[in-house]
Amino acid sequence: MSRSRLWRAAGAAFIAINLAGGLYAARAGEPMHAMVHAVLLVLGISIYAAVRSRSRDAVALPAETTDRLKQLEQSVDKLAIGVERVGEAQRYQVKILDEKAHASPSKKEN
Repeated sequence: MSRSRLWRAAGAAFIAINLAGGLYAARAGEPMHAMVHAVLLVLGISIYAAVRSRSRDAVALPAETTDRLKQLEQSVDKLAIGVERVGEAQRYQVKILDEKAHASPSKKEN
């Protein structure tokens, strides 16, 4: 089952639960509780409708755009590796300087 179907099923369950909860709360004489379920029901329906319309309007990207996005992703990955290397070098340098500071005798002790 695809992710979109799972999300749609979860959205439908959310709507059904809030509908049932709202009816139950209204029947039990709890107007604030019923109002919360009504707000969640309207919110769930609007999000569900927006997601469905967005998935219908989705179009495939041209091959050129897909290639450019892949190149951009590779460039970002290379940049992230470079930043990680710089961070490792800085941590190593701080470690070495800290070890030197602890290894050398301080002037206050003499």
